Amino acid sequence: MGMSRGTLTLLDPETKQLYIELAHGLTPEEKSRGVYRIGEGITGKVVETGEPIIVPDIGKEPLFLNRTRSRGDIRRENISFICVPVKVKGDTIGVLSVDRLFIDKSVSLDEDVRILTVVTSLIGQAFTTAKMVELEKKNLIKEKLSLQRELKSPYRFANIVFVSDKMREILDSAWRVSQSKATVLLRGESGTGKELIARTIHYHSKRCDKSFISVNCAAIPDTLIESDLFGHVKGSFTGAVNDKKGRFELADEGTLFLDEIGDIPPSTQVKLLRVLQERRFERVGGSKGITVDVRIIAATNRNLEDAVKEGKFREDLYYRLNVVPIRIPSLRERKEDIPPLVGHFLQLYNEENGRDVKISNEALDTLLIYDWPGNVRELENCIERMIVMAKNDLIMTEDVPITIDTKLLNRQSDMSSVYGQARTLDNTIEFMEKEKIIEALKRAGYVQARAARQLGITSRQIGYKIKKYGITTP
Repeated sequence: MGMSRGTLTLLDPETKQLYIELAHGLTPEEKSRGVYRIGEGITGKVVETGEPIIVPDIGKEPLFLNRTRSRGDIRRENISFICVPVKVKGDTIGVLSVDRLFIDKSVSLDEDVRILTVVTSLIGQAFTTAKMVELEKKNLIKEKLSLQRELKSPYRFANIVFVSDKMREILDSAWRVSQSKATVLLRGESGTGKELIARTIHYHSKRCDKSFISVNCAAIPDTLIESDLFGHVKGSFTGAVNDKKGRFELADEGTLFLDEIGDIPPSTQVKLLRVLQERRFERVGGSKGITVDVRIIAATNRNLEDAVKEGKFREDLYYRLNVVPIRIPSLRERKEDIPPLVGHFLQLYNEENGRDVKISNEALDTLLIYDWPGNVRELENCIERMIVMAKNDLIMTEDVPITIDTKLLNRQSDMSSVYGQARTLDNTIEFMEKEKIIEALKRAGYVQARAARQLGITSRQIGYKIKKYGITTP
């Protein structure tokens, strides 16, 4: 059409300046010089008035600034300049400008203005669509953060149910390690809550807005575990019909939880060690190196030291994983936590099943003297089963679905002296609440407002409870 040097200049709503967003026929240096204020030059005038401007001969127009200096001697070039506003809902957001080369000075430029006006209308529609997409993206990010906060709330340290000193020490260690990037090795029997602690560490870390990827190493066949962890490329083995990302890639910038790490096969241990050392690996069947930034939390119920001696677990991998070891005690080692856990599970499964079942002190004593080989998971299943199967609203000793060694029954009369006020649920819940407040105050440096935020209550509420329970602060 005999046009050249087309530019799309947009208005920055914050600086109120015009910048060349796109340009045809301009070098990057020339483009960078094209900055205008509203009302400055032809471009600024179009934005100010919202009307197109035609300059028949730029060599004779004093308002034409030639700021980009992309033209030669404008007095000899025979160039017309057409500048048309780009509007969105009546507001001028920028301009579209072109140079029109001409020989016959009698040629009318009105038809060019009409065509460029149609083009700017299309640009305005595209701009509106882009803004809608951007707004939708921001809303999705906002919704994602909201969902992440909801997901995070169950994994706050303040929401973990305990009263024992042993668990207090464990959570204190977990809190401190959560603020670092260190690799963590969680040890303990099955059902003690290793994954709960791992998630809590993640959601209190600086990576809390990134992914938490959990892998049960014992549940994946040896032939597939490398593909699951590191991914594979198409055609690397039968059934690999597409490229697939592994768990390490999915957890990039987040946390990867390797549960039952003691069951990982020796062939995979070598590759895992390299990833821990170099943070780099290749997919199965691929040759391209992939670098990731992943925080590793591993867990096991096995004795890794014995496994190392027997040659079943690599010694160098063990030391790589055992940077910060945290041992979670079994439930039989912290039986004072049983009453608050029972209270918690009663509330949870009563709400879930629409019941209002309570437990008698005698039934609670039966739960206290049992050794719980399945730990907290077994206790939770037991409470759920009792609520579902309860014929009445009070669980008695005969309703408890566990088998107790007769030798242990002789200890039942000593329960009061052993567990003190933990014998009834009402006293236990108050005791647990008091302990949670004390723990939160310690973590918050005894600043009540900060402790209240950790617990999800107001400053007034925590002040009332401190007074109620007679909690003294240093």
